[in-house]
Amino acid sequence: MQCDKCRREAVLFQEYSGQHLCKQHFEADFERKAKHEIRSHHWLSPGDHIAVVLPGDANSSALLCFLKKLTSSRRDIQISAISVDEGRRDYRDPGIAQGITGLPGVECIRVSFAEKTGMTADEIADWKGIVLAGTYCRVIRNYLLNKTAIERGVTKLSSGDDLDDMAVSVMKNILQGNPEILIRTDLTGPGKIPVIHPFIAIPKKEVALYSALCAGSNDIFRRPFTSGPFETDVREMLDNFTLRHPATKYALMNLKKNLESTCFTKVDSVHTCERCGEPAEGICVSCRIIDEVTSHGS
Repeated sequence: MQCDKCRREAVLFQEYSGQHLCKQHFEADFERKAKHEIRSHHWLSPGDHIAVVLPGDANSSALLCFLKKLTSSRRDIQISAISVDEGRRDYRDPGIAQGITGLPGVECIRVSFAEKTGMTADEIADWKGIVLAGTYCRVIRNYLLNKTAIERGVTKLSSGDDLDDMAVSVMKNILQGNPEILIRTDLTGPGKIPVIHPFIAIPKKEVALYSALCAGSNDIFRRPFTSGPFETDVREMLDNFTLRHPATKYALMNLKKNLESTCFTKVDSVHTCERCGEPAEGICVSCRIIDEVTSHGS
Protein backbone atom coordinates (compact mmCIF):
# COMPACT_ATOMS: atom_id res chain seq x y z
CA MET A 1 0.00 0.00 0.00
CA GLN A 2 1.04 3.60 -0.57
CA CYS A 3 1.22 6.41 1.98
CA ASP A 4 -1.87 8.63 1.81
CA LYS A 5 0.32 11.72 2.26
CA CYS A 6 3.19 11.22 -0.17
CA ARG A 7 2.61 7.96 -2.13
CA ARG A 8 5.72 6.27 -0.72
CA GLU A 9 5.41 2.71 0.53
CA ALA A 10 3.32 2.55 3.70
CA VAL A 11 4.59 0.85 6.86
CA LEU A 12 1.38 1.24 8.87
CA PHE A 13 -2.37 1.40 8.51
CA GLN A 14 -4.09 3.33 11.32
CA GLU A 15 -7.53 1.80 11.78
CA TYR A 16 -8.81 4.72 13.88
CA SER A 17 -7.72 7.39 11.33
CA GLY A 18 -8.14 5.38 8.15
CA GLN A 19 -4.67 6.44 6.95
CA HIS A 20 -1.77 4.53 5.43
CA LEU A 21 1.54 6.10 6.51
CA CYS A 22 5.10 5.71 5.23
CA LYS A 23 8.08 5.60 7.60
CA GLN A 24 8.66 9.37 7.52
CA HIS A 25 5.03 10.34 8.05
CA PHE A 26 4.52 7.64 10.68
CA GLU A 27 7.48 8.88 12.71
CA ALA A 28 6.27 12.48 12.37
CA ASP A 29 2.75 11.52 13.51
CA PHE A 30 4.10 9.44 16.38
CA GLU A 31 6.42 12.16 17.66
CA ARG A 32 3.72 14.83 17.27
CA LYS A 33 1.41 12.89 19.59
CA ALA A 34 4.12 12.32 22.19
CA LYS A 35 5.18 15.99 22.09
CA HIS A 36 1.54 17.07 22.51
CA GLU A 37 1.22 15.01 25.70
CA ILE A 38 4.44 16.50 27.05
CA ARG A 39 3.32 20.06 26.29
CA SER A 40 -0.24 19.65 27.55
CA HIS A 41 0.93 18.17 30.87
CA HIS A 42 3.97 20.47 31.24
CA TRP A 43 6.16 17.38 31.59
CA LEU A 44 9.44 18.99 30.49
CA SER A 45 11.08 21.83 32.43
CA PRO A 46 14.49 23.55 32.27
CA GLY A 47 17.09 21.69 34.34
CA ASP A 48 15.19 18.39 34.37
CA HIS A 49 16.96 15.08 34.95
CA ILE A 50 14.63 12.49 33.41
CA ALA A 51 15.20 8.80 34.04
CA VAL A 52 13.51 6.30 31.72
CA VAL A 53 12.18 3.19 33.44
CA LEU A 54 14.00 0.54 31.42
CA PRO A 55 12.82 -3.07 31.65
CA GLY A 56 14.34 -3.63 28.20
CA ASP A 57 11.14 -3.95 26.19
CA ALA A 58 10.09 -2.21 22.98
CA ASN A 59 8.26 0.60 24.79
CA SER A 60 11.20 1.60 26.96
CA SER A 61 13.62 1.37 24.02
CA ALA A 62 11.38 3.64 21.95
CA LEU A 63 10.92 6.06 24.84
CA LEU A 64 14.64 6.39 25.49
CA CYS A 65 15.36 7.09 21.82
CA PHE A 66 12.47 9.57 21.55
CA LEU A 67 13.45 11.56 24.65
CA LYS A 68 17.11 11.62 23.63
CA LYS A 69 16.11 12.91 20.17
CA LEU A 70 13.69 15.45 21.65
CA THR A 71 16.29 16.89 24.04
CA SER A 72 19.35 16.58 21.79
CA SER A 73 19.72 20.37 21.58
CA ARG A 74 18.98 20.96 25.27
CA ARG A 75 22.16 21.05 27.36
CA ASP A 76 20.09 21.74 30.48
CA ILE A 77 18.20 18.42 30.20
CA GLN A 78 19.80 15.15 31.34
CA ILE A 79 18.46 11.77 30.18
CA SER A 80 19.36 8.55 31.99
CA ALA A 81 17.74 5.16 32.59
CA ILE A 82 16.96 2.97 35.58
CA SER A 83 16.90 -0.81 35.15
CA VAL A 84 15.44 -2.97 37.92
CA ASP A 85 16.86 -6.50 38.22
CA GLU A 86 14.03 -8.48 39.78
CA GLY A 87 16.01 -11.70 40.00
CA ARG A 88 13.89 -13.96 37.83
CA ARG A 89 15.01 -17.43 36.70
CA ASP A 90 14.86 -18.12 32.96
CA TYR A 91 14.23 -14.44 32.35
CA ARG A 92 16.15 -11.97 30.24
CA ASP A 93 19.60 -10.87 31.37
CA PRO A 94 19.42 -7.36 32.90
CA GLY A 95 22.51 -6.58 30.85
CA ILE A 96 20.28 -6.53 27.76
CA ALA A 97 18.36 -3.62 29.24
CA GLN A 98 21.62 -1.86 29.97
CA GLY A 99 22.77 -2.47 26.40
CA ILE A 100 19.87 -0.40 25.09
CA THR A 101 21.48 2.68 26.60
CA GLY A 102 24.23 2.76 23.99
CA LEU A 103 23.18 6.32 23.24
CA PRO A 104 25.84 8.94 23.97
CA GLY A 105 25.53 10.53 27.38
CA VAL A 106 22.92 8.09 28.72
CA GLU A 107 23.80 6.38 32.00
CA CYS A 108 22.01 3.16 32.97
CA ILE A 109 21.47 2.91 36.73
CA ARG A 110 20.93 -0.64 37.95
CA VAL A 111 19.01 -1.54 41.11
CA SER A 112 18.38 -5.06 42.42
CA PHE A 113 15.50 -6.62 44.34
CA ALA A 114 17.91 -8.91 46.16
CA GLU A 115 20.31 -6.14 47.17
CA LYS A 116 17.62 -3.76 48.41
CA THR A 117 15.02 -6.09 49.95
CA GLY A 118 16.89 -9.35 50.50
CA MET A 119 14.49 -11.24 48.19
CA THR A 120 14.25 -11.91 44.45
CA ALA A 121 11.02 -12.01 42.45
CA ASP A 122 11.25 -15.80 42.29
CA GLU A 123 11.60 -16.04 46.07
CA ILE A 124 8.57 -13.80 46.49
CA ALA A 125 6.60 -16.04 44.08
CA ASP A 126 7.64 -19.14 46.04
CA TRP A 127 6.65 -17.40 49.29
CA LYS A 128 3.37 -15.77 48.23
CA GLY A 129 2.32 -17.68 45.12
CA ILE A 130 2.18 -16.54 41.48
CA VAL A 131 -1.05 -14.53 41.81
CA LEU A 132 0.12 -12.38 44.73
CA ALA A 133 3.64 -12.15 43.31
CA GLY A 134 2.37 -9.75 40.63
CA THR A 135 1.16 -7.25 43.21
CA TYR A 136 4.20 -7.63 45.46
CA CYS A 137 6.73 -7.25 42.62
CA ARG A 138 4.94 -4.23 41.16
CA VAL A 139 4.91 -2.48 44.55
CA ILE A 140 8.59 -3.22 45.21
CA ARG A 141 9.64 -2.19 41.69
CA ASN A 142 7.85 1.16 42.02
CA TYR A 143 9.32 1.70 45.49
CA LEU A 144 12.88 1.00 44.28
CA LEU A 145 12.45 3.20 41.21
CA ASN A 146 11.29 6.12 43.34
CA LYS A 147 13.99 5.58 45.97
CA THR A 148 16.76 5.31 43.38
CA ALA A 149 15.49 8.38 41.52
CA ILE A 150 15.65 10.45 44.72
CA GLU A 151 19.17 9.22 45.48
CA ARG A 152 20.39 10.11 41.95
CA GLY A 153 18.81 13.56 41.78
CA VAL A 154 16.22 12.58 39.18
CA THR A 155 13.43 15.13 38.81
CA LYS A 156 11.06 12.96 36.75
CA LEU A 157 10.70 9.26 35.96
CA SER A 158 9.43 8.41 32.48
CA SER A 159 7.45 5.27 31.75
CA GLY A 160 6.71 3.69 28.37
CA ASP A 161 3.05 3.06 29.22
CA ASP A 162 0.97 3.38 26.05
CA LEU A 163 -2.68 3.86 25.09
CA ASP A 164 -3.44 0.15 25.54
CA ASP A 165 -2.00 0.19 29.08
CA MET A 166 -4.01 3.31 29.97
CA ALA A 167 -7.25 1.87 28.56
CA VAL A 168 -6.81 -1.39 30.48
CA SER A 169 -6.14 0.52 33.69
CA VAL A 170 -9.26 2.69 33.25
CA MET A 171 -11.53 -0.25 32.41
CA LYS A 172 -10.12 -2.38 35.22
CA ASN A 173 -10.76 0.35 37.81
CA ILE A 174 -14.27 0.93 36.46
CA LEU A 175 -15.11 -2.77 36.78
CA GLN A 176 -13.51 -2.97 40.23
CA GLY A 177 -15.30 0.17 41.44
CA ASN A 178 -12.26 2.34 42.22
CA PRO A 179 -13.39 5.90 41.37
CA GLU A 180 -10.73 7.54 43.53
CA ILE A 181 -8.02 6.13 41.26
CA LEU A 182 -9.80 7.32 38.11
CA ILE A 183 -10.35 10.90 39.26
CA ARG A 184 -7.05 11.61 40.96
CA THR A 185 -4.08 13.05 39.13
CA ASP A 186 -0.58 11.73 39.85
CA LEU A 187 0.26 12.60 43.43
CA THR A 188 3.62 14.19 44.08
CA GLY A 189 5.42 15.38 47.16
CA PRO A 190 8.82 15.55 48.84
CA GLY A 191 9.10 11.77 48.87
CA LYS A 192 7.52 10.96 45.51
CA ILE A 193 9.11 11.57 42.11
CA PRO A 194 6.52 12.41 39.41
CA VAL A 195 6.14 9.92 36.55
CA ILE A 196 5.53 11.10 33.00
CA HIS A 197 3.96 9.03 30.19
CA PRO A 198 4.72 10.57 26.75
CA PHE A 199 3.26 7.57 24.85
CA ILE A 200 -0.06 7.47 26.69
CA ALA A 201 -2.04 8.47 23.56
CA ILE A 202 -0.25 6.06 21.20
CA PRO A 203 -1.40 2.45 20.56
CA LYS A 204 0.96 -0.35 21.57
CA LYS A 205 1.51 -1.62 18.04
CA GLU A 206 2.65 1.85 16.93
CA VAL A 207 5.09 2.07 19.84
CA ALA A 208 6.49 -1.33 18.84
CA LEU A 209 6.85 -0.17 15.22
CA TYR A 210 8.58 3.07 16.27
CA SER A 211 10.95 1.03 18.42
CA ALA A 212 11.77 -1.29 15.51
CA LEU A 213 12.37 1.62 13.12
CA CYS A 214 14.26 3.97 15.46
CA ALA A 215 15.72 1.82 18.20
CA GLY A 216 16.22 -1.43 16.31
CA SER A 217 14.10 -3.34 18.83
CA ASN A 218 11.01 -5.41 18.15
CA ASP A 219 10.93 -7.10 21.55
CA ILE A 220 7.41 -6.76 22.93
CA PHE A 221 7.62 -9.18 25.86
CA ARG A 222 5.72 -8.44 29.04
CA ARG A 223 7.44 -8.48 32.40
CA PRO A 224 6.73 -11.49 34.64
CA PHE A 225 4.18 -11.28 37.44
CA THR A 226 2.68 -8.04 36.09
CA SER A 227 -0.81 -9.12 35.05
CA GLY A 228 -3.24 -11.08 37.16
CA PRO A 229 -6.12 -13.07 35.62
CA PHE A 230 -8.52 -10.12 35.92
CA GLU A 231 -6.23 -7.67 34.10
CA THR A 232 -5.46 -10.27 31.43
CA ASP A 233 -9.19 -10.76 30.79
CA VAL A 234 -9.78 -7.00 30.59
CA ARG A 235 -6.90 -6.59 28.10
CA GLU A 236 -8.20 -9.39 25.87
CA MET A 237 -11.75 -8.02 26.07
CA LEU A 238 -10.62 -4.55 25.02
CA ASP A 239 -8.42 -5.87 22.21
CA ASN A 240 -11.34 -7.86 20.78
CA PHE A 241 -13.77 -4.95 21.14
CA THR A 242 -11.31 -2.54 19.51
CA LEU A 243 -11.15 -4.72 16.41
CA ARG A 244 -14.79 -3.75 15.76
CA HIS A 245 -14.65 -0.27 17.30
CA PRO A 246 -11.12 1.16 16.69
CA ALA A 247 -11.57 4.34 18.78
CA THR A 248 -12.52 2.51 21.99
CA LYS A 249 -9.19 2.91 23.78
CA TYR A 250 -9.05 6.61 22.93
CA ALA A 251 -12.57 6.97 24.37
CA LEU A 252 -11.42 5.40 27.66
CA MET A 253 -8.41 7.73 27.81
CA ASN A 254 -10.69 10.73 27.23
CA LEU A 255 -13.06 9.45 29.92
CA LYS A 256 -10.26 9.53 32.47
CA LYS A 257 -9.24 13.04 31.42
CA ASN A 258 -12.84 14.27 31.63
CA LEU A 259 -13.32 12.72 35.07
CA GLU A 260 -10.12 14.35 36.31
CA SER A 261 -11.23 17.78 35.10
CA THR A 262 -14.85 17.59 36.29
CA CYS A 263 -14.50 15.66 39.56
CA PHE A 264 -11.28 17.16 40.92
CA THR A 265 -13.00 18.47 44.06
CA LYS A 266 -13.71 14.96 45.22
CA VAL A 267 -9.98 14.18 45.49
CA ASP A 268 -9.81 16.37 48.58
CA SER A 269 -12.21 14.04 50.38
CA VAL A 270 -10.11 10.91 49.70
CA HIS A 271 -8.00 9.71 52.65
CA THR A 272 -4.31 9.31 51.86
CA CYS A 273 -1.53 7.09 53.24
CA GLU A 274 0.40 8.62 56.12
CA ARG A 275 3.71 7.68 54.43
CA CYS A 276 3.41 7.97 50.65
CA GLY A 277 0.23 9.95 49.99
CA GLU A 278 -1.55 7.25 48.00
CA PRO A 279 -5.35 6.90 48.51
CA ALA A 280 -5.81 4.88 51.73
CA GLU A 281 -6.80 5.19 55.35
CA GLY A 282 -3.80 4.95 57.66
CA ILE A 283 -0.90 3.00 56.10
CA CYS A 284 -1.59 1.87 52.52
CA VAL A 285 -1.27 -1.68 51.22
CA SER A 286 1.88 -0.81 49.25
CA CYS A 287 3.73 0.46 52.31
CA ARG A 288 2.67 -2.62 54.29
CA ILE A 289 3.93 -4.89 51.49
CA ILE A 290 7.33 -3.17 51.49
CA ASP A 291 7.59 -3.56 55.26
CA GLU A 292 6.61 -7.23 55.02
CA VAL A 293 9.11 -8.09 52.27
CA THR A 294 12.06 -6.25 53.76
CA SER A 295 11.35 -7.82 57.14
CA HIS A 296 11.06 -11.31 55.64
CA GLY A 297 14.20 -10.85 53.51
CA SER A 298 16.42 -9.55 56.29
